[in-house]
Amino acid sequence: MFAVQAVFALLLIVIVTVALLFDARSTAVRAAGDRTAAIAQTLSTSPQVVAGLHSPHPTAALQPLAERTRKLTGVDFIIVANTKGIVYTHPLRKRIGKPLIADFRPALKGKVVTETIHGTFGPTVEAIAPVTDSKGSVVGLVTAGVTVKRGEALAAGQLPLLLGGAATALVLSAGSTALVSRRLRRQTRGLDPAEMTRMYEHHDAVLHAVREGVLIVGDDGRLLLSNDEARRLLDLPPDAEQHRVTELGLEPGTAELLASGRAATDEVLFAGDRLLAVNQRPTAPYSGSVATLRDTTELRALAGRAEVARERLGLLYDAGVRIGTTLDVRRTAEELAEVAVPRFADVVTVELLDPVLQGEEPQGAGSEMRRVAVVGLESDSLFYPVGALIPFVATHPVAAGMTLDRAVLEADLSTADGWRAQDPERARRILEHGIRSLISVPLRARGVVLGTADFWRSEKDPFDEEDLFFAEELAARAAVCIDNARRYTLEHTVAVTLQRSLLPRALPEQSALEVAHRYLPARAGVGGDWFDVIPLPGTRVALVVGDVVGHGLHAAATMGRLRTAVRNFSALDLPPDELLSYLDELVTQIDTEEATEDDENPAVTGATCVYAVYDPVTGVCTLARSGHPGPALVHPDGTVDYPDVPVSPPLGLGGNLPFETARLELPEGSLLVLFTDGLVEDRRRDLDTGLGALRTALAAAVDRTPEETCAAVLEAVLPAQPSDDVALLVARTRRLAPDRVAEWTVPSDPAAVAPVRAECILRLNNWGLDEISFATELILSELITNAVRYGTQPITVRMLYDRTLVCEVSDGSSTSPHLRRAATTDEGGRGLFLVAQFARRWGTRYTARGKVIWAEQALRDGAAEPGVDLGDLLLAQWEDVEG
Repeated sequence: MFAVQAVFALLLIVIVTVALLFDARSTAVRAAGDRTAAIAQTLSTSPQVVAGLHSPHPTAALQPLAERTRKLTGVDFIIVANTKGIVYTHPLRKRIGKPLIADFRPALKGKVVTETIHGTFGPTVEAIAPVTDSKGSVVGLVTAGVTVKRGEALAAGQLPLLLGGAATALVLSAGSTALVSRRLRRQTRGLDPAEMTRMYEHHDAVLHAVREGVLIVGDDGRLLLSNDEARRLLDLPPDAEQHRVTELGLEPGTAELLASGRAATDEVLFAGDRLLAVNQRPTAPYSGSVATLRDTTELRALAGRAEVARERLGLLYDAGVRIGTTLDVRRTAEELAEVAVPRFADVVTVELLDPVLQGEEPQGAGSEMRRVAVVGLESDSLFYPVGALIPFVATHPVAAGMTLDRAVLEADLSTADGWRAQDPERARRILEHGIRSLISVPLRARGVVLGTADFWRSEKDPFDEEDLFFAEELAARAAVCIDNARRYTLEHTVAVTLQRSLLPRALPEQSALEVAHRYLPARAGVGGDWFDVIPLPGTRVALVVGDVVGHGLHAAATMGRLRTAVRNFSALDLPPDELLSYLDELVTQIDTEEATEDDENPAVTGATCVYAVYDPVTGVCTLARSGHPGPALVHPDGTVDYPDVPVSPPLGLGGNLPFETARLELPEGSLLVLFTDGLVEDRRRDLDTGLGALRTALAAAVDRTPEETCAAVLEAVLPAQPSDDVALLVARTRRLAPDRVAEWTVPSDPAAVAPVRAECILRLNNWGLDEISFATELILSELITNAVRYGTQPITVRMLYDRTLVCEVSDGSSTSPHLRRAATTDEGGRGLFLVAQFARRWGTRYTARGKVIWAEQALRDGAAEPGVDLGDLLLAQWEDVEG
């Protein structure tokens, strides 16, 4: 092998060397042609050549130039001739004046010609270039040439290099051949080819003759060798070798064992419909492992039982995946029945105690249960229908199982008198249908029985004791899921009840705004979105929309606390920015309390809020928001925009930063739309897309009522499957008619009280409120007198006639009077007491320039409601003074 390979290498090197020599000669000739063409073309453009051709003695002018150029460039000759081919210059002076030995006709046409000729110097490569004058006419020719012998000499100069490379290649080839031969000898342990062939034939005959499958698997999990029996047992493809065993379609257990290489002794594995006993050992010190396979026909019975066990394990796995996909009690019971039919039973029925369906925990196991699932029949006429309340007799397997707190097996229902006693006619129809066997298993979770699961099977394959154990395992898993759904139902019911008690059930009556609202809980459960409409003194109305992050009881309870706090702060008549500041402090306090209770997992109450106060007298709406989406405003002409309301951090995260307000002047008939982010934001669309959809929906609803606008917005904007709560508040603005507003300026003079009071009474008479004029006069007298005596300018009086009569007295001071009970010796202190008696309510609100003391009197059908008798009240006060 070494000699043959060396001869072939030498022959190949000789062929390559000869080819390279011929290629070098050809390359040298081409290079000579390119070189002569460049020299001839360069010289033809020389002005000296043109001038020499036009001189009286061209040879004298051009011969020195040509010879000097020839020596510099290293060519064999440079010839200058006229257009007739008469030579003017030549290295051999005897050739001057003789015709040019070349075909120069193409050069006369302006082309550069390169050719190989047999000339004066022998075989020569020459180039002919035309010489043109300034007009572009050919006036002569320049020829440069190199002999072929010179090019071959250049190619011969490369011969030592080629021969040296060939010798080096021969040495490397011979060395590599020697190394390969030496390694081959070592690998074959010095055996010659004949001995190796004989040994292979013997081993192959033995390998394929044995009746056990033999496999050799490498460390990388590839099949290296397999005999015929292994191919038959494992049903291997013809090209199985060199493939990974995990890619051959084997059973997962078989593939895992063969790929692992671990030692195994008579390990039983599946291979299609066969059971194989597998023995496997590592082939140390060599890499890989060898496995033998034996078809164990005597283990057929064991194989059947293993198949059943595998199916049961698969069914339990499916039950863990398919049961409990929802948190609905009825649906979870249906999933239990659907998993078991038909892989374990022909029919499955499930009954639960009524408290479980309500989310409550049953106090004890009873014999009366409600059927919630029947699966396995096209019609459930054989069994009690879903929804039926079934009082089981004490001898029924269901009642017996509930009493004994264990599963009950009735292998043959035709002989079970206790079962037939429940409903003999129905039992007869069930037996006629072919059902003969029953297992009833109590559904128990956390020590509480929730109901029963009943598995029914036909007479072809009745239940046995092993089936009883499996039914208990399946029912135990389902019971945990049913109990989770029950607990969720309870929490959801409590959360819904709590939320309904916290959200406003009806909006208060007021004249400033026409309001409509919508609230939609998320699919995940009750959340923390809320809204409110709060009447304020002076015919003003506050609108509030908020959002507490999360769902469930905690979110609903937090929402209730915040809504109550907003109502309480609104009663103080605080500006929107101050109200949000107090609300922010409250949320911070809630977080602090919850963190103290649970130091390991402190929760942060994420909440946002927008608060707006609308004044129908001025048409001004003041807003402030804390981490909440800004409102949308629909103008009377149908244009929709989102006013720039300064946004502050969410509640509880403000860090004592001040809240800012925005002041909007709303024309009458405008729509102010407040909403939570669940309306416009979703996981499948961003916020800008939702706001654009809301703008479009509001623009199309300009002529609709607020109720119609709410419906249109939800239909157009609400996501198909909202993941968060949605609260929507739509308010159309109204203005209080100017003729129902009266205002006067009061000088700081006690004498000015009477004229102003008289004008007020006159305005009451014009409004048709004569019945309350005396009480109103007393209220105004007290409030104006206090303002003149204790307040500062400017002092104004305003009366607002709406659903109620509101009397307001404002001044520039910030001190507020307080209601107290005057002693018998006090001369004063009874004015506010009278005001409180005659007004339905009264109070003080502070402004940027002072305060406003207001009193509100109730009206009925445009007239005053009957109230306290003034004479009786004054008499009581007089008697109190007289003592």
